[in-house]
Amino acid sequence: MSCELTSNANHTKSSKWGLFFVSVTGGLATVLSVICIPFVSPALRKVCLPYVPATTKQVDNIINALSGRKGTLIDLGSGDGRIVLAAAKTGFRAYGVELNPFLVAYSKMTALTQGLSSNASFFRGDLWKCNLANYSNVVIFGVSQMMTELESKFRFELETNTFIIACRFPLPNSKPLATIGHGIDTVWVYKMPLENIDS
Repeated sequence: MSCELTSNANHTKSSKWGLFFVSVTGGLATVLSVICIPFVSPALRKVCLPYVPATTKQVDNIINALSGRKGTLIDLGSGDGRIVLAAAKTGFRAYGVELNPFLVAYSKMTALTQGLSSNASFFRGDLWKCNLANYSNVVIFGVSQMMTELESKFRFELETNTFIIACRFPLPNSKPLATIGHGIDTVWVYKMPLENIDS
C-alpha cells in the first residue's frame, strides 16, 4: 500500500515538472516567434531585401558620392539607420524607410541620443509603395533580383538632377556617373535622367 502511495506521489511530481517544462519552452518559442517575425517576414516577399549593416567604408563611400550635394535624402531599406544618420551629420534632411519596426525604433532612438532627430527621420514602410518624387538624393542597398524593377521606379518617379547611390549592385541598364570603391564597398552614382548603357 505504501509503495503505491509513493509511486503516485512521484508520478504527480513528474507531471508537474513536465507541465512546467512544456509551459516554459512554449512561452520561449512564442516570444522568439514574435521577435523574429519582423526579420523573417521580408523573406516571404517576392523580392527579399535582407538586413545587412553597411560597413564603415561603404558609408564613407556614400558620403563621398554625395559631396557637393544638398537637399533631401532617402535611404530605401534603411536598416539600423547608419546611412541616414551619417547624411544628417553632413547637413542633409535625411529620411529612412524600413519594413522592420524594431529597426525603425532603434534608428529613432539612435537619432535621438546623437542629437540628430531634427535632421534624421525614420518611418516604417514598403519601399515599393514610397513615392520618391520629393527626394533629391536616393540611396539603395539592393539585391540583384530587384534592381531592374527599381530602375523602372526611379525612371518613373524621380525628378531631373536627382542623385541615386546604388550599393552592392548597380542599376543593370543605366550608365553610372561615377563608381567609388571596390568589392562589396562599391557604390555606383547615377543622375536623373538615367543614361542607358548602350547609348
